[in-house]
Amino acid sequence: MVFESGLEGALLLGARLLFGALIAFQGLNHLLDHEGMTGYAEMKGVPVPGVAVAGSGIMLIGGGLGIVLGVFPAIAAGAVATFLVVTTPMMHDFWAVDDDQAQDQMIHFIKNVELLGASLLFLAVSGTEWAYAVNVGL
Repeated sequence: MVFESGLEGALLLGARLLFGALIAFQGLNHLLDHEGMTGYAEMKGVPVPGVAVAGSGIMLIGGGLGIVLGVFPAIAAGAVATFLVVTTPMMHDFWAVDDDQAQDQMIHFIKNVELLGASLLFLAVSGTEWAYAVNVGL
């Protein structure tokens, strides 16, 4: 299957732009609000939280931009999926927090699971040719 120009290619491009750009923005937020996110990660028991926040930010930026541009889509989607699989249960453990925080954490958990589904979909179609993808010539 090839997602060339036409409706399928345009829909895939729209999905790539929406999903990838927002994932990259979240990664950028890890770097711009590094101190705040590091404090939250430390509170959640993340080992070496400052490094984890910076590393996950870079991972999200790279994954998001890779999906937007169609560059190494399997690596890009895999990076996003890996981030979500690792961080979702650790950072949004709604089952282990006080009742006043449980609803917010459940919302974030569910949102991340939805994003995981989308990243797995991009991973599933990463072996096809994407319309409007940047050709890196490798």
